[in-house]
Amino acid sequence: MRFSSRSRTVDDRPGVTGTVRIDRRTNALIPRLRPGDVAVIDHLDLDRGNAEAFADAGVAAVVNASEFISGRYPNLGPDLLARAGVVLVDGVGRDVFAKLREGSSVRVHAGALLVGDEEVARGQELSAGDIASKMEQARDGVASQLQSFTHNTTEFLRREQDLLLHGEGIPALRTRVAGRPVVVVVRGYDYREDLKRLRRFIKEQAPVLIGVDSGADALLSAGHRPDVVVVGAEGLAQGSTAGERGDTVSDKALRSAREVVLHTDRAGRAVGSDRLERLAVRRTTLAASGSSADVALLMADASGASLLVTVGTHASLDQLLDRQREGLSSTFLTRLRVGPKLVDAKGVPQLYSGRVRLWQLVLVVLAGLIAVAVAVASTPVGKQWWSDAGPELSAALADVSSWIQGLFS
Repeated sequence: MRFSSRSRTVDDRPGVTGTVRIDRRTNALIPRLRPGDVAVIDHLDLDRGNAEAFADAGVAAVVNASEFISGRYPNLGPDLLARAGVVLVDGVGRDVFAKLREGSSVRVHAGALLVGDEEVARGQELSAGDIASKMEQARDGVASQLQSFTHNTTEFLRREQDLLLHGEGIPALRTRVAGRPVVVVVRGYDYREDLKRLRRFIKEQAPVLIGVDSGADALLSAGHRPDVVVVGAEGLAQGSTAGERGDTVSDKALRSAREVVLHTDRAGRAVGSDRLERLAVRRTTLAASGSSADVALLMADASGASLLVTVGTHASLDQLLDRQREGLSSTFLTRLRVGPKLVDAKGVPQLYSGRVRLWQLVLVVLAGLIAVAVAVASTPVGKQWWSDAGPELSAALADVSSWIQGLFS
């Protein structure tokens, strides 16, 4: 993640100045961002995933027509951007989209947006203290979110009970999964760090690697070829230039995968699926509600995976509420379904210490032999053997000692 710094205009006027990148759709805006830009969005309750994309792009400021933190629940995006040094201005109103042009230069100062000396919009510039205060108030909204979650969960289970309980509709994979660990990668929370933690596990255990949307690009960037790519409408929407930021999978990742599974809605539709036709990518189809990450977990479980390791997914209630409130029921029920096999990548280093090395086995064997030799030498017969061996035994022990020292040199 790159950290932005506040800048001044050439005539030393205060605030930050940058090129305007403007779009009501945050996902459509992210691929266009460049370092130093001022992003203008309309995104109520900015989540951490999109905030990470803004910080990675190196924007100088993010101006929001809506509120960064509405108070409905504690969303994680604004705090991340504030810690990255990005100026945040919210509540400027939707009129800003008619007053600013893409590519123009704008200055942001004390909550005001200025083109030249003209103020075109004004909102509230959020400090770290403002964000902390709003987040504390927002935690009171969690209870109401959970109440609606109860109803949504019941409805989702009614709609998808055959898939969740019996695995109906899940296609058979060409990749052998039964009895093998599976790593499911989403380009989400701390995915880079998670993949670094798993480097030894992946090298030694050779798990099946499943990339979800741009999670396939995350695997490629870490030096791994995805065995399976699960891609939905979000992963297909923006074309081959994506993959570096946002949820969209790149053409390279789609072509490099051993197989592709297209996640559609229950009616069999996925916006952008014609892109797979243009790339001549063979795929199987899985129709289901919920997120593509949930579909990947259910598919791996139904295929007989021995262990499911998740990378970049939601590990806490705050993260679940932050990123996908509309898919919270799907995520919750999926994790109940696959729970006995599920491990977050952050826990793997605590549970997995790696394979036993040859030199470790040699030391254990030698320690055992030495213990036996000492025990035998303490008996009358052993003392006689030791006396009879004489110089030859001493020379042999010296050779063994030199060999052991060589293992550590």
